Amino acid sequence: MSLLRTAFSVIARALPTERAYAHCDIPCGIYDPIAAKIAAQTVQKMVMRIQALQKPSPTDSTAAWATYENTLGRYIAVKEEHATLCKKELLILWTDYFKPEHLAKFPDLHDAFWKAAKLGSTCKQQVNLEAAKELVAAVDRIAVLFWQTKGVTWHDSVEAARFGS
Repeated sequence: MSLLRTAFSVIARALPTERAYAHCDIPCGIYDPIAAKIAAQTVQKMVMRIQALQKPSPTDSTAAWATYENTLGRYIAVKEEHATLCKKELLILWTDYFKPEHLAKFPDLHDAFWKAAKLGSTCKQQVNLEAAKELVAAVDRIAVLFWQTKGVTWHDSVEAARFGS
């Protein structure tokens, strides 16, 4: 075993490598706003479910209250998890994909990302359907800008996603 370790150590010194960083720690060049879009839509859906959840009456059973609290807790956890995921996916696009030439073409790009990230935070902090809808719209706008950098219209990107092209 130590002979093998020594051989690998010699090879590593003889052929040093540089570490590359990307959203998946491999410079794959694969970026897509779909994960952020799904996360934002999940946030909106969870807010809708939280707001629609019927609270038991004070005279309802302990089991009814436990079910309510469990369901509410799960909805909140999913809402917060997906708001965080949305922010993470946006950050990857903002910092790893978009380049200075994109900013020149879309001068409001930084503002669009900043506002979307702030909306993600608002959605974590509150049960606010309007903020959730604004998050979905902000992510949709960023997705349109993303696809425009690739010379693809929103409609074309939807068709490509549907048919795997």
